[in-house]
Parts: sequence; structure tokens; C-alpha cells
Amino acid sequence: MGTYGNGRRVAIVAGIRTPFARSGTVFRNLTAIDLGRHCVAELVRRHGLDGSQVDLLVFGTVLASPVAPSVAREVALIPQLGRTVQAHTVGRACASANQAITDAADQIALGHADVAIAGGTESLTNVPILHTKSFSDALVAASKARTLGARLGAFSKVRPKDLVPVAPAIAEPSTGETMGQAAERMAKIHGITREEQDQFALRSHRMAWAGTADGRLTGEIAPYFVPPDGTAISTDNGIREDTSLEQLASLKPVFDRKYGSVTAGNASPLTDGAACVLLMSEDRAKAAGFTPLAYIRSYAYAAVDPADQLLMAPVLAAPLALRRAGLSLKDIDLVEMHEAFAAQVLCNIKGLASREWAARAGFSEPVGEVDRARLNVLGGSVSIGHPFGATGARITTTLCHELARRDGQFGLMTVCAAGGLGFSMVVERE
Repeated sequence: MGTYGNGRRVAIVAGIRTPFARSGTVFRNLTAIDLGRHCVAELVRRHGLDGSQVDLLVFGTVLASPVAPSVAREVALIPQLGRTVQAHTVGRACASANQAITDAADQIALGHADVAIAGGTESLTNVPILHTKSFSDALVAASKARTLGARLGAFSKVRPKDLVPVAPAIAEPSTGETMGQAAERMAKIHGITREEQDQFALRSHRMAWAGTADGRLTGEIAPYFVPPDGTAISTDNGIREDTSLEQLASLKPVFDRKYGSVTAGNASPLTDGAACVLLMSEDRAKAAGFTPLAYIRSYAYAAVDPADQLLMAPVLAAPLALRRAGLSLKDIDLVEMHEAFAAQVLCNIKGLASREWAARAGFSEPVGEVDRARLNVLGGSVSIGHPFGATGARITTTLCHELARRDGQFGLMTVCAAGGLGFSMVVERE
């Protein structure tokens, strides 16, 4: 059995999530904190957990609200946990929930905690809207003014263009390139065709629909009774049972309208949702009568130059996680790869089999060819959706549950993230 840290094994005891909903739809009036609180409360309730036994809560988010930037602490302040559970918020773009999980796992491995809840939440409906610099300066000056005349004077230089709201940037600050543009460029570099991307997107929807219909995915979901009328939401609303290759092929490219291949149909949609896992030390889990879903065997983070191939860092993280686990790809029973874009997954698959990328990771041999029959067997972010801060915990939960259903031993996950970041983790079952 693998261990890391000082030898204490970290058990993934349980995982749960809200339904994932396309932004602007059923969760439009809920905040990321609402979604996170619901998810954690249901995790505690469903598993009969004594909230006073939880040592810490770690949560990730990407677009935090300026009025409540410490999402983790706000999520922790639910009656099921009490007010003395220490909590902190993390951010690693689309791998934020993974960062939360590894932060919490490290504390358990070090012996600083025995029970932790970790995950993430995101509302991409309710994103913070900013003012222009000139209007912000006027507001600050007005707040400091002591007379009405001075307050009015502070706004005298404000022009109509200064009143236009500023949305959070979706481009890399270092390059100005968006993720979609990066995926488009990577598809051209790696020779990934439009048809391959659409085929992969269709597969994602079909796999996710099958997992919804037979209860494998819905079993991981805490239904949400949305106020004010208590409408029950219990499934992901982005999965398309009836989509077809013809429908996907009819969509126009978004990021390169003339020569592009990345469309709204083969990319993950903007999504609202939350997900979390319950982590315990092996001894505590067994003493409390829990049968862990899996144990964390190893993990690794990596990065590429954002100006290079922005979404390829998982190709550098995966071989490192496998080496730390003492395993190779042939030992892995299931693989979960976050689907930011079909193009990105297909490029990552090529990279894992590439000697050039192996050398970039510092290895003499590539990870190898990913068996498609073992990859994202319940669909992925293209169909299920991608609430930035939550996806990593969803992937962890799904991988562990499906590994148990198939009586597999080892699972591998990868996540790409903004900034040229990548994550990989190996989980194992007894």
C-alpha cells in the first residue's frame, strides 16, 4: 500500500456534489456559498458524521465574491459543523478543488488533523462585476470628501464610458490568450481534427447520459430544492441525450471563425455547482466504522509556460504522480481527465504517449497510450459541466465510486488549469 507524508494513509471516505447547472439557469439566484453549504451539509447528514469531529474544511473557488472572499469559512459556518471548525480558501484555477483536497490530505498525513472536508464551489452566473479605474477613483475620492460640493466634484471628470462595467478577465494576464484560443492553437499543433473533437464530445454526452439513467451519477448528487417554490433539481442540466454528430458538426467555431475547430459543442459550458469529499486518516476511518472509497496514493502539480501550450501541464504532472506512486499506466484501471475542451483532452492523450513530452517531464519513456475504454467512462466536463472551483472534487468522487463498482485497484486523474498549470493524482483501493 502506498503512503506519502509521514506514512499516515489518507482515506477518501465519501464524496458528494450538487447537480451541475448551466450558468443563468436553475441556480441563477444562488451564490457559490449557498451551493457549497448545501453540499457540505448533505455530506455530513448522509454519512451520519458528527460535525464536532471535523478538524478543518478547505474549499476552492475561482471567482470569489468581493463581499465574501473567504468562501471556505462561510461554507463552514453551517449548523452541522458549528462555528469552531477552522477553514481556509484556496485557488488554483480549474484545479482549485484538487488543491483543497491535497491541502487537507497533507494536514492528515502530517498528523495535524484526522477528519477534513475538502472541495470547491462556483457560481458562474453570479460573477463579480468591477468598475473602471477612473470610476473607482471617483468613488474613493467621494467617500473621503467632507462636503457635498467636494463629493460632486469627485464625479466631475467621470465620463459615460467610465460607467461601463468590467467583467472578470477570461484571458491569461501574461499573454492575453483565452483558454479557448489556446485549445484552438493546440489542436492545430497536434493535428486534432474537428471531427475528432465532435466525436469526443458526443461520447461525453452519451456516457454521462448513461450514468444518469442508471443512477451512477445521480447517486453522487445531493438534490437541491430551489427557493422560493422548492423546485427539486436532482440531475445535471447540461447533458444532452439527444445530441448527434450532425448537430455538433453544424455549430460554428468560436475562437477562430475561419479556420477553427473549437465550438460551444465540444467545449465545457459555464456552470454553477459545488462538490466536496470527506477525508480521514486510515485509523480514524476504520475506528469510526467507515469503509473508505479509496486512499490517496500520490499526487503531483506541474506547469508550462502560458505562452507555450497552455493546457498541456497535466502531461508533465501525470508521469510524476505515477512515479511517486511506484506505478505505470498499465497498472491503472480507470482514468479521469478533466474535459475543459475536447481538443485539450485529445492533445493531452497524444502528449502522454509522446517521447518529446516525456523528455520535457524529465522521463526517458512516455506514460503511454491511454485506453479509451477506461477513460471518462461516465462522461466529463464537456457534458456534465465545469464549475471552476468544484470540478476537481467531482472527478475525485466519480473516479473513486466507479473504481469500486468495477472492483479496480488504481485510478489516475488529471486536471488542466489556467496559468499553464496541471494536476494529477493516483488513488488506490484495498
